Amino acid sequence: MPDAITLDQLRTFIAVVDEGSFSAAGRRLRRVQSAVSHAMANLEAQLGVRIWDRSTKIPTLTPGGKVLLASARRICADVDALQGVAGGLVGGLEASVSLALDAILPVRAVVDVCREFAREFPTVELRLHTETLSSVSALVLDGTCQIGVVGPAAHAQGLEREYFASVQLIPVVAKEHPLAARAGRIPTQVLAEHVNVVLSERGSERQTPDQGVLSPRTWRVADLGTKHALLLGGLGWGNMPEHMVREDIARGRLVRIRPAAWSDDEWNLSLSVVHRPALSKGPATRWILRRLPELCVRETGLGAPGRRRRKRSDARGG
Repeated sequence: MPDAITLDQLRTFIAVVDEGSFSAAGRRLRRVQSAVSHAMANLEAQLGVRIWDRSTKIPTLTPGGKVLLASARRICADVDALQGVAGGLVGGLEASVSLALDAILPVRAVVDVCREFAREFPTVELRLHTETLSSVSALVLDGTCQIGVVGPAAHAQGLEREYFASVQLIPVVAKEHPLAARAGRIPTQVLAEHVNVVLSERGSERQTPDQGVLSPRTWRVADLGTKHALLLGGLGWGNMPEHMVREDIARGRLVRIRPAAWSDDEWNLSLSVVHRPALSKGPATRWILRRLPELCVRETGLGAPGRRRRKRSDARGG
């Protein structure tokens, strides 16, 4: 009966095909040729399908055998994957890892860490959540995510927090915006005449208070992509992560402005990893805690060992 088929028979079947003959498969499996031939005869009888054409000196696959070969390979691969997952679990490997990331993280660093993670831990499911401000730590606090990356003003009471890098925010406007023509430092009263595009938390009750907003005319958005598009459209001015607008400035699409109220390095925001104190750190979690900071530092250029950290409130409005 088909349910009596064994993995050993399927692996022997695959070995005969890969090695080209029963005798060669026997040498690979360290069995006599007669044992290999017997295993193949039993497999054919159990399946009720002729797998081998024995009319030639060296048996070749029948059309039905070719179809069964694909299934045999798939079954053996699935069993190997199952054994790999089980072995990883025995060794403490997580079934999944969930991350909550602040939207100001460099997207390229996030993509790179996901690519490397998939290569290092192919059996571990990686789940990503992108939020802003205190919404990131909220996902860690409620257990939705194991690890979060937050800015300095995000609420993180009850979580362990460790700084690893910084992101510089710079105020920019489109090249055709009136403020782009202003040389030198721009007085606050002049900035107040123009729309200030502000990144805010989702929901009606914001946990992080506004800071760095220099205009009473504000447009509020919940994601950096929308803010970026509005600024490129000449609809206002605002702070953006330097890594997101680097190319826009180089190509002249955006212009950096200098508010008189701020120093040129006013908005170097520290990034920190947060997690619950009792977090069980398996191999995949430990890898992320090491590799994600490395890739973020590589992308931003801020946060190298020995660099003095500038403590700054997480204000993203201006």
